[in-house]
Amino acid sequence: MAHELLTKQNPYHLEMIQTKKYKTNNIVIKLKEPLNKETITKRALLPSLLRNSTKTLHTRQAFARELDELYGAVLRTDTAKKGDHHIISLRLELPNEKYLSADEQLLERAIKLLSDTLYDANVTNNSFDEAIVQREKETLKNRITSVQDDKMAFANQRLIDEMCSEELFSVHTLGYAEDLRAISGKKMFDYYKHVLETNEITIYFVGDFDGIDLERLVGDNVRAKKASEHIRYESSARENVSLRKEAQTIIETEPIHQAKLHLGYRTGVTIADEHYASLQVFNGLFGGFPHSKLFMNVREKHSLAYYAASRIEGHKGLMIVMSGIASEDYEQARQIIEQQLEELRAGEITEQLIAETKQLLVHSVKNTLDNPQGAIEFDYQYRMNNKSCSPEQYIEQINQVTKNDIIARAQEVTLDTVYLLTSESSDVDE
Repeated sequence: MAHELLTKQNPYHLEMIQTKKYKTNNIVIKLKEPLNKETITKRALLPSLLRNSTKTLHTRQAFARELDELYGAVLRTDTAKKGDHHIISLRLELPNEKYLSADEQLLERAIKLLSDTLYDANVTNNSFDEAIVQREKETLKNRITSVQDDKMAFANQRLIDEMCSEELFSVHTLGYAEDLRAISGKKMFDYYKHVLETNEITIYFVGDFDGIDLERLVGDNVRAKKASEHIRYESSARENVSLRKEAQTIIETEPIHQAKLHLGYRTGVTIADEHYASLQVFNGLFGGFPHSKLFMNVREKHSLAYYAASRIEGHKGLMIVMSGIASEDYEQARQIIEQQLEELRAGEITEQLIAETKQLLVHSVKNTLDNPQGAIEFDYQYRMNNKSCSPEQYIEQINQVTKNDIIARAQEVTLDTVYLLTSESSDVDE
């Protein structure tokens, strides 16, 4: 599917993806700033304070009624860590008025609602309502605690804690439970003002907007506080990275039945680099798909893992291997995982498997684009790195990857940290 992408730079970055593929129109506001451990908990809390009310729609019920009157529009918020930056997203999906019999200006009304949600928050006397803040703090605390209960997520978090201990990337996306107690409605309002004044703001429109002057609608309805010039935070994925002379091993114990063995590698390649497509093909062969070396050898052939896979952190230049094993199989599992990488470095892979991996990657891209939110995320991952790459260009890059390219990526990957979360009764030596 070809996307027509138009870009306008104002106090915000306006991105428009014109397509007739979807029956809905989607508006997304993204707020980006560098990770900061001192403010991350307030930042993780902020979306929940914005998404259910505004100054004029000051109750959940009034806000919900407005969404209903927009023919069942849906507003969602989320947060994400991409490299050394933290992204808040406000997402509004509503029916395309071209497919409705009613003669209403839904899009303009929707833009105003989303703008009010961000720029006209429900605050009184320079403070968010304390009762609402306390309620949302408890919800966020439960989300933070749930990571501890999900041992795969916890092991991945601890791996990043140790691997990137001197880097911004170690900051937790959801913040820290111990910081919640000191947060008040007034402190949240102060941080809210900081976000509006300093964050890089990108507004996406995805849908059929043919014949609609979106630039005028946004200009009339989005009350950006920073009126002088747009803000741009450049990617800093390669800054302040301390490369180890040899890999470190971290072993921790908890009362668990299945040990978690996670390995962190430095790839030297980010999404902004020309070798990113070949890194993805390499990862697909190593541990990204069911036919990969990790799955077929660590899990299937040797039955050493309940699961074994790898994934790329494209904004940071990392590859993470995740496996669930029996504690007593730690040494053998680690050895066989590292053996699979050595085989790829030596070129022990068939052209048939390379072709199959490329097909799966292309299929994955096309599946992503079947969803308007996926189309936005695909584009934004390049935009936030000051790059441009269409889905068609990326697919072409994948198809051009050679066996030698894959070998080169495998040879550049270096092991940084091994993290093992094992049972308290196990006898494992570092």
